[in-house]
Amino acid sequence: MDPLVSVIIPTKNSSRTLDACLGSIKNQSYKNIELIVVDNNSTDDTNEIAKKYTDKIFNYEPERSAQRNFGAKQARGEYLLIHDSDIYFDVDSVKECVKLSQAENYDAIILPEQSIGVGFWAKVKAFERSFYVGNDYIEAPRFFKRAVYKKLGGYDEEMTGPEDWDLGIRMRNDGCKIARAKIFLQHDEGRVDLFGSSKKKKYYAKDIFGKYAKEHPEEFKEQMSFFVRFPLGKIVKKGLRHPILFSCMIFMKGLEYKNSKK
Repeated sequence: MDPLVSVIIPTKNSSRTLDACLGSIKNQSYKNIELIVVDNNSTDDTNEIAKKYTDKIFNYEPERSAQRNFGAKQARGEYLLIHDSDIYFDVDSVKECVKLSQAENYDAIILPEQSIGVGFWAKVKAFERSFYVGNDYIEAPRFFKRAVYKKLGGYDEEMTGPEDWDLGIRMRNDGCKIARAKIFLQHDEGRVDLFGSSKKKKYYAKDIFGKYAKEHPEEFKEQMSFFVRFPLGKIVKKGLRHPILFSCMIFMKGLEYKNSKK
């Protein structure tokens, strides 16, 4: 019998993307899955959409780290896959993660992402994310052995934004084996505009520049380094091929950084 995988999706007014997200989970080639949705007082159609796919719907707050941990406490699976409601899974995503974990006894798996969205700035955001593939400082695990997740206490509920990085660092410090999947997920950014992206970054930055920076100063320094995020080799390969996207990306990141420091 294939081991049970508990997929946990935290939501907050997620009706724009939730149907496609949960549909991509239900269509997995790997079938032994329980789907858990943990909402945070949505006022749109989030709960009605979720009911089409699962009866394991809960309400918990105040933020996504707490929602994720609450969902993990309800889970029965040997493995946990915890992700956001604007993520669309490839049909073989869960299958690949289970195979990887079983083959080499990995404790956690990183699932790489591609950004999709509407408008020119969504293309810029997708271009930015393409630089991060394979970067351990930026990508974080999303698939876990439940026993390991429980041992480490899950996500730090005092962080919103850098909690993924924090858990990945604590796992590595504990000696956990972390692998990287080959199959990409799609991250639906929606319609991206320059100032909306900057506002979103500012919201999450308060914990990055606060508690996270204090607890992980070395990793924080690397993650804030321009050439760690955008290695010279990739700049030459990608930037020269797409100079307009590269220039706009630099402008967007500069604006995000400036506003997040206010």
